[in-house]
Amino acid sequence: MEPHVHKISCLDCRLADLCLPYGLKREEISQLTIIVKSKRPIGLDEYLYKQGEQSQSLFAVKSGSFRTFICDADGSEQTIGFYLPGELMGLDSLHNGFFSCYVVALETSTVCELPLSRLNELAVKIPGLQAQLMRIVGKEIASDHDKIVLGHRSAQEKMASFLLMLSKRYHALGFSGTEFNLTMRRRDIANFLGLTIETVSRQLTDLTKNGIITVKQRGVHINKLDLLKAIVEPCLSNQSYGVK
Repeated sequence: MEPHVHKISCLDCRLADLCLPYGLKREEISQLTIIVKSKRPIGLDEYLYKQGEQSQSLFAVKSGSFRTFICDADGSEQTIGFYLPGELMGLDSLHNGFFSCYVVALETSTVCELPLSRLNELAVKIPGLQAQLMRIVGKEIASDHDKIVLGHRSAQEKMASFLLMLSKRYHALGFSGTEFNLTMRRRDIANFLGLTIETVSRQLTDLTKNGIITVKQRGVHINKLDLLKAIVEPCLSNQSYGVK
């Protein structure tokens, strides 16, 4: 086991309201902090864990971002999701004790490691922690439902939905919901959406030409959030929205 860089405190973490400490009392958060391990920074394209490996921990993203994907027998990749700060990775392993996908860093990132044996013991003592784990699992299931619906949309709707998904998640982190970076490569986005790289580039170009977004390298600025939402839900095209 690699040495731990430093001990963190969930009480002082700005992501506490998005992660496992949400809804817990101060003394309960202190108990959670005791079991949390800090791993060294994970570099670009470095694996956190791999498909088929035995799971001993869950991981909360502290900084940076990750891509999850699976591989078939021929080695073909299918991107199944992206994780941002405050989000919990490894829940798939709760089924049979093994990770069902690969997780790789999209940039230099850090995670908090939560040993499952200690987490299970603590969840028995702290009902609020168990309830928060259930909420996170429910969120994952809802996200999977959204991905199924996404598969039946047009290329334009898929791209708009993807940008809106990131907008909502960045806003929840306390960052701008209309100006953020796409840390994932175009090929990763294309693979996730079931499109070609050329189609992803074309859709971004079309959205830019229509003044809905502005793209500068990996930076995206959503100029007209209402029009972006109208692509996904045309019946709402005459309404205005804020990021929620």
